[in-house]
Amino acid sequence: MDPLQNIPQLSPLSPLSGAPKSGQGSAAGGADGEVAFGDLLKQALQEVNQASAQAEDEARNLMTGESADMHTAMLAVQKADLSFQMMMAVRSKLIDAYREVMRMQM
Repeated sequence: MDPLQNIPQLSPLSPLSGAPKSGQGSAAGGADGEVAFGDLLKQALQEVNQASAQAEDEARNLMTGESADMHTAMLAVQKADLSFQMMMAVRSKLIDAYREVMRMQM
């Protein structure tokens, strides 16, 4: 029996083909299906929130006995944890970039 057989398929990372190229795009989104950076950030935050909610549901179901699938619960919790860590790393990089721009002399 393969222990990895019960692990659900993880969706691959989607390419940032919808991300605006440098010097293009606008706050409200541009033409040609381009997506504004703010919209990408908002979508990423929503995905992190959904992963966290799913992890809470899986943990609750496991604790209450509604589900006995510990693998799914652990995967959901780990996915939520990794998503949150990634979000915090991106936030730190954005703050660092903002501070760097504010220190520039004109």
